[in-house]
Amino acid sequence: MPGSVFIKTFGCQMNEYDSQKMRDVLRDSLGLMETDRPETAEVLLLNTCSIREKAQEKVFSQLGQWRPWKEANPGLIIGVGGCVASQEGAAIRERAPFVDLVFGPQTLHRLPEMIERARKGMATVDVSFPEIEKFDCLPEPRSEGPSAYVSIMEGCSKYCTYCVVPYTRGTEISRPFDDVIAEVAQLAAQGVREINLLGQNVNAYRGLMHDGEVADLALLIRYVAAVDGIDRIRYTTSHPVEFSDSLIEAYAEVPELVDHLHLPVQSGSDRILMQMKRGHSAYEYKRKIRRLREVRPNISLSSDFIVGFPGETDQDFEYTMQLIDEVGFDHSFSFIYSRRPGTPAAEYPDDVPLAVKQARLQRLQRAINHNAQRISRSMVGTVQRVLVDRPSRKDPNEIAGRTENNRVVNFPGPRELIGQFVDVRITEALPNSLRGERLAAVEEAVNA
Repeated sequence: MPGSVFIKTFGCQMNEYDSQKMRDVLRDSLGLMETDRPETAEVLLLNTCSIREKAQEKVFSQLGQWRPWKEANPGLIIGVGGCVASQEGAAIRERAPFVDLVFGPQTLHRLPEMIERARKGMATVDVSFPEIEKFDCLPEPRSEGPSAYVSIMEGCSKYCTYCVVPYTRGTEISRPFDDVIAEVAQLAAQGVREINLLGQNVNAYRGLMHDGEVADLALLIRYVAAVDGIDRIRYTTSHPVEFSDSLIEAYAEVPELVDHLHLPVQSGSDRILMQMKRGHSAYEYKRKIRRLREVRPNISLSSDFIVGFPGETDQDFEYTMQLIDEVGFDHSFSFIYSRRPGTPAAEYPDDVPLAVKQARLQRLQRAINHNAQRISRSMVGTVQRVLVDRPSRKDPNEIAGRTENNRVVNFPGPRELIGQFVDVRITEALPNSLRGERLAAVEEAVNA
């Protein structure tokens, strides 16, 4: 009987992608099947994230819960992967010596060998950066629905002063162009209709082509759109400095590229942006958005914000609120600043009181949520093209999918429509989703 693996994932979409690749490689190499019951698993893995505060504490808290299982069953294998593993390395085993494996984001493909060593009583710490080797050693891609992630690059070379990514995932490495297109084609052949291109700084993609030329993200998008069966393309996460003229042209000319863009800005204050080493001003950010809206007037925009960065004054924060008002963001990932060990900003005086940070964050989130609700209400009565991806979680007689601007819509319909695009008239805007009715069903009722 095959063994089982339980993987607990913290953090971003890149980590979700990596966790899926862990499942694939362990199933194909060792026959380990995923379980959602950690107490029954032969292998327990944590895929960690170090972006937010108390990341290490979360890891050791979870390990503390697993320790009694290891003591009762010495054959149980426990591993820590991801960005905390990359950052802490052997220090994890010094603090938790019962951990058998410590591996970074670039070495997850070596998991089978690490587990075999652990079965012989040998621990492994491998947080090296073997560049693109990971992708060459992973199993063939498998789809688990009509939408799929495809990682096109790893790492970041921007070195923003608050960010640990260059230190935990390495500098920017792009996958070869032909490898990406081959993976997309394989997924399309399995019924995938929507591709989400992934990277820590995805629009810095520079992939080597078979003829020796180098493709940027815009050219890659054009080729992905040409793959038979792919009707919708997203990408995340991008950087304003790399948001190029060629990308804006792609929005004008590639209809498969969705009416939604996540473009992190972090702050609306030029002084704070300089302190963060973002490489752009608020004006330059807004100028790129204006140019984008000239070719895509209805595009939905989301962003990241850090509130209470060291030295942020009331006026700096007002500049951020002004930017939010001018751009009209639809959604945000917004957080209070927290020091990340090893980053330059960790040495800055964190002089903004916590109560002030909290008040600013609440105000920022209220403003963006208000705008999101306004946009949702404006969609009532419109017809949206929805990719149906699952049954509704609340009503077994309904199905659910996403619009181009990334809103979940629940509506009555048969499960046979999962994996298909459906035209849906929006009938109601709820706080976190939309309700609608399938146009074909309405026409059938009228003609009955």
